[in-house]
Amino acid sequence: MKIVKLSLLIILGAVLFTSCINDDMPKMADASSILGNWKQTEAFISSGGPQYWVDIENGEEINFFEDRTFSSDRYPECSSGNFMIEENKLIMEYSCLEFNPMAQNEDGLITYDLELYNDNFILTPTSGPLCIEGCSYKYQHR
Repeated sequence: MKIVKLSLLIILGAVLFTSCINDDMPKMADASSILGNWKQTEAFISSGGPQYWVDIENGEEINFFEDRTFSSDRYPECSSGNFMIEENKLIMEYSCLEFNPMAQNEDGLITYDLELYNDNFILTPTSGPLCIEGCSYKYQHR
């Protein structure tokens, strides 16, 4: 009886430990996994030294829709466009004519590395002027 209890305790501990580890690991992202409303809540920045997270008040809001369009309040002059996800990279194309934000690449796209977790994702810019020390932005699902 003691062996059975000990075995069950070991199995339960292993399951709990494994589930905690999996929650901390990024998941494979596709367009359907980021649908909905997201709000920027933190930024991972550096002022010349080690990077650290800071809270963001009134951060950007992005809505991703099933038809692969999005709306965002990041730029007052253009608030919508199309998006896709390829190999954990978010690719956004704003739909306003003659809108050329500094964050876009030579193809007119704004791109990010995407790390998806259970209730948030982290975007790291890969187009436009990049942070020398690196920077990332955390968005929480609303």
